[in-house]
Amino acid sequence: MKEKCRWLVILLAVVTSVLSSCLAPAAVSAEKEELSSGASMADNPSIIEQAEFPVMVTDAAGREVCIERKPERLVSGYYITTSMLIALGQEEKLVGIEAKADTRPLYGMAAPKLLDLPNVGTAKVFDLEGCAALRPDLVILPLKLKESINALEELGIPVLTVNPEDLPRLKETIALLGTATGTAQRADSLLKCCDEMQTFLVETIPQSERPSVYLAGNSSYLSTAGSEMYQNTMLELGGGQNVAAELEDPYWAEVSYEQLLAWNPQIILIASGAGYNKEDLISDPNLTSLKAVQDGRVYTMPSSLEAWDSPVPGALLGSLWTASVLHSSFYDSEAFQSDVADFYRTFYDLEIDQAILAR
Repeated sequence: MKEKCRWLVILLAVVTSVLSSCLAPAAVSAEKEELSSGASMADNPSIIEQAEFPVMVTDAAGREVCIERKPERLVSGYYITTSMLIALGQEEKLVGIEAKADTRPLYGMAAPKLLDLPNVGTAKVFDLEGCAALRPDLVILPLKLKESINALEELGIPVLTVNPEDLPRLKETIALLGTATGTAQRADSLLKCCDEMQTFLVETIPQSERPSVYLAGNSSYLSTAGSEMYQNTMLELGGGQNVAAELEDPYWAEVSYEQLLAWNPQIILIASGAGYNKEDLISDPNLTSLKAVQDGRVYTMPSSLEAWDSPVPGALLGSLWTASVLHSSFYDSEAFQSDVADFYRTFYDLEIDQAILAR
């Protein structure tokens, strides 16, 4: 498969070179002028993305995967890549997605047809037979489901694994999906937007003034994220110091009351989609001595769109929200709401009511 792909890539390059020499000089000149100006498909809709296939990509498992033709039937077994595919304009090509799609508000708002698609299970229990029955041209799975790769490939179905658990790997995943689906230019526009948000945070939010922050998990406020999770990046970019950074668990870690009291954070942020509310936390008699509780500095992350405390395409919005809470004199809630509206308008063709973002 890989050797065949390499020869196809070489052949395609030769054919493309020959065809390019046949273009009218004016057309070639105009194309070069558009590209040299730095224009992207998002900036200029007249630039049509001409993706060349086959392509060879490397996934999160370090596997070289040949994609011989532009996929027309996609299966995403991970909510993070489903959101990315919507942002890349591929929602109409999805024929199957992960379970519990109805718990993702963004789907209903930006791509409601996804809610009627068959589900292929969860990251813990993947429906291999159900996935194969959808006859996908490409399947995208989280790295933890890599044991399903061989079975799908034996059926002739290309598979990519992803593991966007930090900012660099999040960006790599966006670029990977852009190449694999023939939407590299749109992916590039999304990556540029991420870079701009990251640069803004680094240059605007004072890194020397970093209050201590505890991120309360969505299942329990006695669970939190350590340094190995994306949430740690979110807090640091937002100008905070994660009190749980010493923890190296790859998933949410359970902590004791004693540990939380010893950390005594200045601010507590409640993760998106928590199964409890702020009042539950501040009314817990075991936590009344916490500085964050006494100072009234407990905040719940908005969850009306998607979970920004996870590595979705809009993950940098989680850092912007954190900054608006921790450093409102440099970046306030009104600016944050405006930036969120711009992001979803640009990449999801979605007009949102900014009132759902108010604290």
